Formats: sequence, C-alpha cells, structure tokens
Amino acid sequence: MPDENLVKEKPKKKIKAIHSFGKRKDAVARATMTPGKGLVVVNSMPLGLWGTEFSRMRVQEPIMLASELSKDFNFKVTVKGGGYSGQTEAVRQSIARCLVEAGNKETRQRFIDYDRNLLVIDPRRNETHHAGSASRRGSRRHEQRSKR
Repeated sequence: MPDENLVKEKPKKKIKAIHSFGKRKDAVARATMTPGKGLVVVNSMPLGLWGTEFSRMRVQEPIMLASELSKDFNFKVTVKGGGYSGQTEAVRQSIARCLVEAGNKETRQRFIDYDRNLLVIDPRRNETHHAGSASRRGSRRHEQRSKR
C-alpha cells in the first residue's frame, strides 16, 4: 500500500488568460478572459453602458449559460466594424468561445444546444455589386427600361 504522503493530487491548471475572437457580417470581436470578479468591458466601456438593452441581454447569454464558470473571470472585448447587431453577435461569440476553452465538453454542448451561432462563425456575406444594376436596390437589380 503506497504511503499517503507520497501520492499527490494534480493541482488544477490555473488559467492566466484566454484569447478568442468572434465574427458576424463585417464585425470582428477579440476577447481576453482573465481571472477576476466577472466584469465585462466592451471597447473600454462597462457592459452596462455599452449598446442598447437588447444588445446587452444578448451579450450576457453565454455568461448566464456558464454562470458557475464565468463568475471567476473578467472579459475585455474589443469590437470593430459592422453595425450594432453584427457587433453584438461578434461579442457574444467571442465570450462564448473563451468560456468553452476554459470549460469542458458539457459547456460546449450546452452552448450548441442553446444557439449554435455562439460557437460557429456564420459564413454568409453581402453579395458584391454587379455592373449595369441599379445602385441602391441590390446587386442583381437592373434599372427599369422604358419601351417608348
């Protein structure tokens, strides 16, 4: 029987910082997750002051889904490009990817069951403008012709 003093448990891996990114349309968000008290800062602004109430609720979804994990970390997110909606989706995706990297398979499955876009980048983009079409009505719309 081995001596109890010689058998040591492996210490839990301490997380210093986790970096991830999220994309939606033209918006790109880069997130850094560090040990802390659960604060979220987006573009040097606390989450409570950033964006609209709806966008703040969307950003908090991954934090609420992994509440036991996220309460021990601070999130610093920088987002550029796109509009309000695209930036909101990019921020929530970057936060969710950080949490999955720090968590386990159960956390990943919980996010996928809730909303697959929390982890998977949406590849859809706007179609480029084609010559001979009306300028403001879409890429394939042609100008109206008169017969007389």
